[in-house]
Amino acid sequence: MLTTALERLGAKVNFAIPNRFEHGYGPNSDYFEQLHIDGTEVLITVDNGISGVEQIAFAKSLGMTIIVTDHHEMGEVLPDADAVIHPRHPEGNYPFGELAGVGVAFKLASALLGEPPLDLLEFVAIGTIADLVPLENENRYMVKEGIRRLRRTQRSGIKALMQVSGHDQNALSEETIGFTIGPRLNAPGRLGDADVAVELLKSDNDQQALGIAESLNDLNKERQQLVKEIAKEAEEQVEIRYGDQIPHVLVVEGEGWNPGVVGIVSSRLTEKHYRPSIILSLDHETGIAKGSARSIEGFDLYKELSKNASILPHFGGHAMAAGMSLKIEDVELLRSNLNEQARDVLTEEDLQPILSIDVPLSMNEIDIASIEALEKIRPFGMGFPKPVFLLEDLDTISVRKIGTAKDHLKLEMGDHGERLDAIYFGAGALADEMAPQSKLSLTGDLQINEWNGNKKAQLLVGDVKCDEWQLFDYRGIREPARWLPMIPDKAQFIAFSEEAIQHFAPFFKDVPIALIGRDEVYPSSAIVLLDMPQAKEQLKLVMEKTLADRVYLHLHVHDSMYFEKMPDRQQFGWYYSFLKKRETFDMYNQIEMLSKHKGWKKDVIKFMTKVFYELEFVTLENGKVTMLESAGKRDLEEAPSYKKRQQQIKLEELLLYAPYQDLKKVFDSLRETDAVEEEKLWT
Repeated sequence: MLTTALERLGAKVNFAIPNRFEHGYGPNSDYFEQLHIDGTEVLITVDNGISGVEQIAFAKSLGMTIIVTDHHEMGEVLPDADAVIHPRHPEGNYPFGELAGVGVAFKLASALLGEPPLDLLEFVAIGTIADLVPLENENRYMVKEGIRRLRRTQRSGIKALMQVSGHDQNALSEETIGFTIGPRLNAPGRLGDADVAVELLKSDNDQQALGIAESLNDLNKERQQLVKEIAKEAEEQVEIRYGDQIPHVLVVEGEGWNPGVVGIVSSRLTEKHYRPSIILSLDHETGIAKGSARSIEGFDLYKELSKNASILPHFGGHAMAAGMSLKIEDVELLRSNLNEQARDVLTEEDLQPILSIDVPLSMNEIDIASIEALEKIRPFGMGFPKPVFLLEDLDTISVRKIGTAKDHLKLEMGDHGERLDAIYFGAGALADEMAPQSKLSLTGDLQINEWNGNKKAQLLVGDVKCDEWQLFDYRGIREPARWLPMIPDKAQFIAFSEEAIQHFAPFFKDVPIALIGRDEVYPSSAIVLLDMPQAKEQLKLVMEKTLADRVYLHLHVHDSMYFEKMPDRQQFGWYYSFLKKRETFDMYNQIEMLSKHKGWKKDVIKFMTKVFYELEFVTLENGKVTMLESAGKRDLEEAPSYKKRQQQIKLEELLLYAPYQDLKKVFDSLRETDAVEEEKLWT
């Protein structure tokens, strides 16, 4: 933007973007000296310089004219430049102090040209959105007008970026800039030389611009992969070092991490844990750590880092973001100091993210016209966020993972016959944590999804909440390898029989399994029931002891009785008469013949024999069944085997073969009992 304005004035202009790997963050004396050697007479800084007091003094001593334009936080001492242009300059009275770095440069260009160069607002809009400043006052006008111009721009670079990213230029919005244009323009600087991004924006050759845009697109993919890898390593460090005891400030360091992407990693860490975070790249050859930081409300990064200036030779930024370099040997001291400072300024409430709801909605209030009306008050962003909608107690119709890496979530929700699609980016893993037909509450912003001319409302999810306990049904999945990855790390595995312990031992070599009747079960947020209980009372006991709100059911059964059913009284009666008539029956040699004659399975004959034996109707010795003359009249249900089989069939019907909703009601009734008992304990 500024080079274009100066060229219009006839100036001989060159641009210079410090390489963050070679020159670090902020002004660099060696770099300034090289610019002077190359013939620079006037040096204008854009979006930096306000913290480089020593470096600016050095540059001026070389004989160059120095103009600093910046919007970052000012220190107690300002650089001794020929001009310092800053919207919050202590000697100034500019009415709006939240201009972006590009906005300050635009003001300089306007003053030099004698009028605002409105056609350059295209660049101002991109820079203002990427700088994450409040979209209010002048920023709002410049972004809105800039977006309007971008939609019909003929600049080769912008058109090429839209083409390679697959976006419609006519539909360009602040989101397109923030998530499509901005990352691609930033990618080369994060990975190496940023000059190519400027060359793209200044190009007036469509073919050349398309080639540059494609290379930027590739660099952005490379940047995304780097971020993914470093974020994974950083998260592993947090898990190993802190476990569940996350400190007030996260300081995570790694050898050779790309300094160009650590700011993005810091943003992700802060978003996940809601803690200020610093991600540092270590270079043991130089002994220097370089990094970026992101913060939360209530912890002013620039202010708190300033208290550590003695160990931070280079740092700059503002309340919510900063960059820095320091000696590796001072990293631990910085970690200790910042956490001590944070304990003094952050309360427990400050460490809990708060989501403000703007509009509670019911599904039948959503329509295309209302969403289109919202579009008219764009742009949204810092200081003017999209309205956050809340839809409560929706029925989950379907949940599935989408995207190449299956890292996004697609939901279909229902409410009194209405349907609404919802997308939750980056939350694919939640699919394994949502039980079928759960009641969910969703927050987010409403969008229009248009396909083949058909418009449909869609919710872009910001957060999801489930107030009810959840039942996960893995009853029909025999192979543990298929459902074990879905189980939370700290779930408690429970078995009701020794046979189940033996069955699952090869699959769960490092997983302890509690056996009911032998081992104690303990309160746990998640439990896995591996096999069928032998009585409903056992299940009730488990629910009372664990108080689990996530129940994973496998319910393995070695020999199912449900489809075998119980022999009826007519069968028992016929077999009784048969034995009484024969007096003796050889189970070893004659069971095959009887089985074929009656069409009964051998197991049924053996079962009825066992029942008669327990009722003392017969004796059983060496396979010979002999009727007792003294046998009295007794009820079949007096036999333990009969009662056990009867109970197993009922349990299988209740638990193993019941539809999901019926099964949920069974556990609901058990939990209601638990809740009553728990309430008694506290009243």
